[in-house]
Amino acid sequence: MSNKVKNTALRAGTITAGTALMLLMSSPAFALTRDDGDDPGPGLSVIQTLGLYVVTPIVLFLIIAGLVVMTDKSRKQVKSKG
Repeated sequence: MSNKVKNTALRAGTITAGTALMLLMSSPAFALTRDDGDDPGPGLSVIQTLGLYVVTPIVLFLIIAGLVVMTDKSRKQVKSKG
């Protein structure tokens, strides 16, 4: 194996191992244990969840895109000399 292939394989293995370690460390192993001050509120309904995570980002995107298109000065038409 060439030195470049070994370095690439070592880098890929390191990244894979690091990612796996981070995923294992963030697993909800202790999620059943309540923390002090932990006071979860009522859950969201399906409509509320869709509104919060689907509709709101789409509406914000459309508003920002509309503002960009309206304020774009390069789209202004140049009057032709007739």
